[in-house]
Amino acid sequence: MRILILGAGKMGSFFSDLLSFGHEVAVMESDAARLRFVYNVYRFTSMEEVEEFRPELVINCVTLSCTVSAFEALLPHLEPSCIISDIASVKTGLKEFYEGTHMRYVSVHPMFGPTFANLGNLQSENAIIINEPAAEPVRGSDPEGLDFFRELFASLKLNVREYTFAGHDEVVAYSLTIPFASTLVFGAIMKHQDVPGTTFKRHLSIARGLLGEDDYLLSEILFNPHSVPQLEKIISELAVLKGIVERRDGSQMRAFLDRVRRNVD
Repeated sequence: MRILILGAGKMGSFFSDLLSFGHEVAVMESDAARLRFVYNVYRFTSMEEVEEFRPELVINCVTLSCTVSAFEALLPHLEPSCIISDIASVKTGLKEFYEGTHMRYVSVHPMFGPTFANLGNLQSENAIIINEPAAEPVRGSDPEGLDFFRELFASLKLNVREYTFAGHDEVVAYSLTIPFASTLVFGAIMKHQDVPGTTFKRHLSIARGLLGEDDYLLSEILFNPHSVPQLEKIISELAVLKGIVERRDGSQMRAFLDRVRRNVD
């Protein structure tokens, strides 16, 4: 298959490396300097090159804030049979965008960001495939595109789940909003320690990694319409814990810890 990857960042480079030995792959990147780090692929900087390549599948790996604009610039140069896809971690507005293009599409979310995941060993990582049903005259997720990513993720031994766009947003609100918010609160109140403990250092490492992500990405994940109920759960549990600590209630603390252990087992 002829595959065009948009963006030569960490995830774009990951997918180009992964796919280049089984497919004819090209990488499109506006910053030509980044193309120094991709190999065994065609390196494109112009739409004329894209037209000559005639991709059968496009994987959009640009930063979240540029996902739609990158598609909009590219669409006039694609054949109607081409499948367009994205790997965005926030799907807000993408369903409506895809439906408006009338193109074949598939959307996925690799749940292994380059900040923390070992991209060389993903067997313990997860991925989401958006399987949006068709509703005439609107297209749903393209069957061929779905099969492509099912096979690709299976080859990486990922744990894969399929959701609609709406179902994805609910899952992401739980799996990303809670750790993101908890880490940001930790960072907001922390002060540097002369003799930090191991737990503190691990939390600090996570906070630094998270804050290395794009501000737009962090904001959009937290602006998910399903985030507020998750934040309310954090606030509620903090209030419970605060009350137990204030009362120095040993039996309630043991009960609280037992409940937490059951949750994380």
